[in-house]
Amino acid sequence: MEERLQKLLSAAGICSRRAAETYITAGRVTVNGVPAELGQRADPDRDDIRVDGRPLAEREELVYLLLNKPRGYVTTLSDEKGRKTVADLVSDCGARVYPVGRLDLDSEGLLIMTNDGALTQHLLHPSGEVNKTYLVSVYGPVAGAAERLSAVTELGGEPIRPALVEVLRRTGQTAELSVTIHEGKNRQVRRMCQACGLTVKRLRRVREHTLELGDLPAGKWRRLTAEEVAVLRKA
Repeated sequence: MEERLQKLLSAAGICSRRAAETYITAGRVTVNGVPAELGQRADPDRDDIRVDGRPLAEREELVYLLLNKPRGYVTTLSDEKGRKTVADLVSDCGARVYPVGRLDLDSEGLLIMTNDGALTQHLLHPSGEVNKTYLVSVYGPVAGAAERLSAVTELGGEPIRPALVEVLRRTGQTAELSVTIHEGKNRQVRRMCQACGLTVKRLRRVREHTLELGDLPAGKWRRLTAEEVAVLRKA
């Protein structure tokens, strides 16, 4: 059955529909050997559809991983400074997978990695509100920290939705907090803490949407179940 090329590329996990338009206008997509045009329709069972010369039918199997990222790893596939990357931790998964979002060098915890470009775009799209929960150990003026953090509604002049903050433990000038945010601004939780006069000692992401880190050891990964992937697609 014929479908618009943007939809076919997205369904194949190559990229989002919007990114597919860029692929097509850049001449990266051909149908039966002819450069494709925006709005063109094709039948994957009948037509030879290729992206960068590679047949659509020979795309890689889609792989979905949940990695427990340790400290000291950068969330990239390669690093010009020679630092360890999350790609090193999943090199035995059998596919080239990419991180969905980021955790900075000193942050830990749940990181989704996949070669499904459409799902990645879906989860990272600004219109989405994929909740993420972090366990954050802080020190400083911790009295009233939950209320102050919940009151932060802008960072660097950009508005953010109020976070859901719960104090799990408090001793003197230290505390462990559960912080749930609704956007994915760069270093958002650390910047919120800094704005409230708190120093972050440890930051670990333990939940993203319905996925939970659980007892997965640091540096290890597991494959997502079909049910988990289906829920993420509806996020």
